[in-house]
Amino acid sequence: MPELPEVETVRRGLAPSMEGAVIARARVNRPDLRWPFPERMAERVTGQKVLGLRRRSKYILADLGSGETLLVHLGMSGRMTVSGDPLGQFVHDHPAAEKHDHVVLDMDNGARITFNDPRRFGAMDLLETATADQHKLLASIGPEPLGNDFHEEYLVNAFRGRMSPVKTALLDQKIVAGLGNIYVCEALFRAGINPKRKAGQISANRVVGLVPIIRDVLAEAIEAGGSSLKDFRQASGELGYFQHRFRVYGQEGNPCSTAGCPSIVHRITQSGRSTFYCPTCQR
Repeated sequence: MPELPEVETVRRGLAPSMEGAVIARARVNRPDLRWPFPERMAERVTGQKVLGLRRRSKYILADLGSGETLLVHLGMSGRMTVSGDPLGQFVHDHPAAEKHDHVVLDMDNGARITFNDPRRFGAMDLLETATADQHKLLASIGPEPLGNDFHEEYLVNAFRGRMSPVKTALLDQKIVAGLGNIYVCEALFRAGINPKRKAGQISANRVVGLVPIIRDVLAEAIEAGGSSLKDFRQASGELGYFQHRFRVYGQEGNPCSTAGCPSIVHRITQSGRSTFYCPTCQR
């Protein structure tokens, strides 16, 4: 499932074609994805100007001139791609419609935004912009890891007394927004923290050091266009490339990438997810 860097990459790819443009025509080609589409969704977004595109955790939010916000979740296999972009950044000709093109937005600048989702685990909803943060999907989400509210003091306090493994804590969206399995594994490796360590038993100094590492990993992944393992594509249709920089994720049985380390990367299961780490480098 796409994590924060992938969703942010898609948002940035859509922004030049959507922000400031009007949705001239919207087509909704089925009644539902993960849950039913909002009532009269195509009618409600048609003719509306996209005032801005935001990201909250793993959700893309398009604020419309109507006072509503279109919420998009990519799910496991969802893609939002651009064609016919007048800025010349994407393929100019619109491709032939595909079976799983569930929502199509034709912009007044000639761009077409297509939401394709073969597994249909994605979702869309329309929210009142003024109260969007109170929506059931957004209300309990923690601070953004690249935002000002996520800082050393915050994470130290969030971990205090918590007896769950540190990896589980970092995957808790109530503690920090948008972090997923890949980037938590990579951040904990760089920080030298064993993913099995209980969050509340890690020294404050080590937790403090973890914050900039999380930021660095996410920033590098965004710069690389995210990670493409199975389904993820950027808005241009291109693959992300951060998977070529993985140091532990998916590296089970391979030698640790740390110079002089004699260990191999191990894999364990935590909360139903695979965790990759080096037992020597991570304590």
